[in-house]
Amino acid sequence: MDVKDGKTVKGVNFVNFRDAGDPVELGQEYSRQGADELVYLDITASYEGRKTFTELVRKVAAQVNIPFTVGGGIDELCDVERLLNAGADKVSVNSAALRNPQLIEAIAANFGSQVCVVAIDARFEDGTWRCYRSGGHVPTERELFSWAKEAQERGAGEILFTSMTHDGVKDGYANDALAVLHDTLSIPVIASGGAGSKEHFRDAFLLGKADAALAASVFHFGEIPIPELKNYLTKEGICVRI
Repeated sequence: MDVKDGKTVKGVNFVNFRDAGDPVELGQEYSRQGADELVYLDITASYEGRKTFTELVRKVAAQVNIPFTVGGGIDELCDVERLLNAGADKVSVNSAALRNPQLIEAIAANFGSQVCVVAIDARFEDGTWRCYRSGGHVPTERELFSWAKEAQERGAGEILFTSMTHDGVKDGYANDALAVLHDTLSIPVIASGGAGSKEHFRDAFLLGKADAALAASVFHFGEIPIPELKNYLTKEGICVRI
């Protein structure tokens, strides 16, 4: 769930956002439907220089009974401690890790690798996957696969890869890139960006070799019920938690 000004929003290619509802209520509904985990990203925190809303995390923790990750504006250990104390299970770092890769090591050393999710927003341009920071606003010199490998070596417990090229387009995940990540890394890879049908989830697992698949708009706007999706994936031979 992308959160902006306390509301869940969804855009296309990281722009043109529309309101998708209350993040706590949506979290409760997805938990009821059988989602395995939730990810809350304060998408303008880094760009605007703010901190993730701790109060929202407390509300989610009080109302939702499945694990959830929180990201946005996390750039020092006290931010991680504050969010974990508020009830988050994991934290996601992106911009701060690109600026200061040692942050990954510090989080892993102080709280364990299982807490540290490194989110990578990348766009395919000029024949390569360029990493972006600050909510997709600022390009960097980092390349997806080498940065993911470095993040793992520094202690990341998971990689959350969002294809900015595929985000909100609903034409399928970046399966070729996901497969390379799977073959490069030994930690779980979460696919994000591009889900539009149940088949897209299947392909992310079978072709992209992803360990998990994250989606937003197909759930926010009732296009694919989670129980229906899980039943479909089970019939396709993919092991999911029912």
